[in-house]
Amino acid sequence: MVIHELSRAECLGVLERNSLGRLGYARFDQPYIVPIHFSYDPERNLIYGFSMLGDKVECMRRNPKVCLEVDEIADKDHWTSVLVVGRYREVHRDPREAEARRRAEALFQQRAEWWLPGAAKLDSKEPEHAVIYRVSLDRVTGRRAARDRMSGLHAIG
Repeated sequence: MVIHELSRAECLGVLERNSLGRLGYARFDQPYIVPIHFSYDPERNLIYGFSMLGDKVECMRRNPKVCLEVDEIADKDHWTSVLVVGRYREVHRDPREAEARRRAEALFQQRAEWWLPGAAKLDSKEPEHAVIYRVSLDRVTGRRAARDRMSGLHAIG
């Protein structure tokens, strides 16, 4: 197997093609990882996410340093993984952030059932409990693995 480092452009391409990743954050001084749906905004170089108010949001409010891992996996020998390191910041209902909120909502609308799984566990979808957030792309790295053609050959004889 050969593992290649991705260029920034290749990493951003992975973010554009995907909407499911794993968000890492600090939860009571321990790393914690949860699956999330996200939208990448190539024009603003941001990740937008949606969640209902709860433990995840409270933890990120206390420590905004987060990461997001996004994978494309064909099989054990052919995969791509991208890691975004950045900062969590909420998009408030403040008029000064109206454009950012419109942008996030427009990107969310490009995905069917964009509010899932964030709002799935609640009987009511009261908007005052919904949190739209963004993650800056402070650092982006990625790797791609492929089976080396020669490693699959066995000597006969």
